[in-house]
Amino acid sequence: MIGAEVACPARLDPAGPGRNGPVSDGPEATSVRQRAEAVLRQLAGESAQLRADQWRAIEALVVEQRRVLCVQRTGWGKSAVYFVATALLRGPDAPSPAGPTVIISPLLALMRNQVAAAERAGIHARTINSANPEEWDEIAAAVHAGAVDVLLISPERLNNPDFRESVLPKLAATTGLLVVDEAHCVSDWGHDFRPDYRRLRSFLAGLTPGTPVLATTATANARVVTDVAEQLDPAGEAMVLRGTLDRESLRLAVHELPSPAHRLAWLAEQLDALPGSGIIYTLTVAAAAETAAFLRGRGYEVAEYSGRTEDADRRAAESDLLANRLKALVATSALGMGFDKPDLGFVIHLGAPPSPIAYYQQVGRAGRAVESARVLLLPGPEDAAIWRYFASLAFPAEEQVRAVLAALSEADHPLSTAALEPRVELRRARLELMLKVLDVDGAVRRVRGGWEATGAQWRYDHERYQQLSRARRVEQDAMREYVATAGCRMEYLRRCLDDPYAEACGRCDRCTGDAPPAEVSAAALTAAEAYLGQAGVAVAPRKMWPTGLPAAGVPLRGKIPAQEQAETGRVVGRLSDLGWGGPLRELLADGAPDQPAPAQLLAAVVEVLKAWAHGDDRWPQRPVAVVALGSQQRPKLVQSVAGHVAEVGRLPLLGTVPPGGSGGGRANSAQRVRALHGSFIVPPAVAGAFAEHPGPVLLVDDYIDSGWTMALVARELRAAGATAVLPLALAVTG
Repeated sequence: MIGAEVACPARLDPAGPGRNGPVSDGPEATSVRQRAEAVLRQLAGESAQLRADQWRAIEALVVEQRRVLCVQRTGWGKSAVYFVATALLRGPDAPSPAGPTVIISPLLALMRNQVAAAERAGIHARTINSANPEEWDEIAAAVHAGAVDVLLISPERLNNPDFRESVLPKLAATTGLLVVDEAHCVSDWGHDFRPDYRRLRSFLAGLTPGTPVLATTATANARVVTDVAEQLDPAGEAMVLRGTLDRESLRLAVHELPSPAHRLAWLAEQLDALPGSGIIYTLTVAAAAETAAFLRGRGYEVAEYSGRTEDADRRAAESDLLANRLKALVATSALGMGFDKPDLGFVIHLGAPPSPIAYYQQVGRAGRAVESARVLLLPGPEDAAIWRYFASLAFPAEEQVRAVLAALSEADHPLSTAALEPRVELRRARLELMLKVLDVDGAVRRVRGGWEATGAQWRYDHERYQQLSRARRVEQDAMREYVATAGCRMEYLRRCLDDPYAEACGRCDRCTGDAPPAEVSAAALTAAEAYLGQAGVAVAPRKMWPTGLPAAGVPLRGKIPAQEQAETGRVVGRLSDLGWGGPLRELLADGAPDQPAPAQLLAAVVEVLKAWAHGDDRWPQRPVAVVALGSQQRPKLVQSVAGHVAEVGRLPLLGTVPPGGSGGGRANSAQRVRALHGSFIVPPAVAGAFAEHPGPVLLVDDYIDSGWTMALVARELRAAGATAVLPLALAVTG
């Protein structure tokens, strides 16, 4: 059943070909296929042969110049299709050699792999992305000179004004084949929507008539396929080639363990038994760092990989895994697309992704060129809280969008994202995402110097955003069902992706009854609990005021003077930590009762203070007093911590700085400072005590989010006479 051409949403070939049959089997098609097979052997070895479905896609592109959407499983060989098609379109036997193939590719890791693969077939490939701006002019010249067969560009380039205005029109006019990799990113119904991909509409519109287009993905359900196909060809002429999504090498299993410590302990004991090298996925950056550090401490060669990892470190980690110098790469979804290691022996998830579609995407990294690969999910009760957090970063409410449009309309010059922040209550990442969507919708445009309003009418699509929100909740419920299902796990994932050929795999733990080893030794569990029970995270102080504050009526700019800054602070843990994260999230959750801190947490605070006093990065001088920061939601909690610290440290508790500010909440830094500036008043009794207790003070709060509350209160305490301010809190959100 591989490679069926199914009428998902798009119109099928009017000649009505059979499931794998070509439109024609005449001499031209035969000759093209022979040349295609020869290119494939250069690319993949002398024994390689095109499958019928791969040939059908190549024929549609090369012979028929069609627009094709390939929805095929990971490891199917989508890159072989467009590299072979490129060689045929540009080769000496082509009636009229085509221009270069342009591949829109989402991740640098994918680009690096594809450049190397292309060279094996004698195809010269180059990339234009954020990591090589110094090469852009030279690459553009080589493209126009005909010396480049394949040009890979990141979707972000499509939204760059200079690229869009000076490079894209010429590129579109000369492109011989356009390839859109990971095409589900085009659709906001997809699990990994990227607004920059929507710029493909203008690229498609600029293509010479008859230019073939190939879009590929392994993770698109029927709704996403419909959306992508319509964008690919609004006339409804796109061919959709959809095959089975089964992966015969994957052995899926789920293992439910009672705590993060059990999961780490199990992993430390079982990692050696897993085949080859693999990937361990986590839901958060903090979890990736903790897991990697713990496993290194247990003697494993592992590296971490996240959105915060420097590019050079990413490259090194990718190279080490490809060369099997690592047992595992501990990664967030930053590695979700684009990493290609055919012999990857296992994929483990510490925590469940928020949808079966995203899960299928990630586990598809494993087992592409090995007979058997292990795929294991270790879910946790904290997963749902992490899903809710990421869901809260969805498209902003209408009033916030209107505020951005109004700010841009009222400005007499383009506004950068930083300049917009003091005017709107959105954090940087959400603001940038929203601007890209508005840009695609025609309400704003990105120009040199920032953003400007177009004046075009724009409608907030309440119904669509509500549908998207409901769809995400359905996906989360489906992920819970994947964990609990009594049926075949692979069949379940394939049905979530609307695979018309879904059936029981006969390989997963439900089909075979073979469950993962359940035991965790007492020694391993003790080690994991001790590691996760360690308290203490340093929190760097704010040193620069946000951009644009004077325009918002706040007379602050540039660097915060040293005599007004807080010192580096400490917290017990991050809310995203595997260890302390759970108890802290429960204690600090919205609606949780305000109560004194539990004894275990107070003991952890004392351990943090001990390490702070005697560690390598110890405080510059021992504090002489404690000041509490007033809390509107948790006054009992904060006072219990401040009182305990004062008692244990034999320090005077000077009093409480009342809470200040209104609004701001989880807004961006500029809005937060504007809401808080001038609202904190140091009580006279506290200020007067500094003369009697000269020196540093500990400033105690429940948690640190943006860091601006601590920064502004520290500024007031320094002005009142404190020689230094040492922030101390239970948690940090980052």
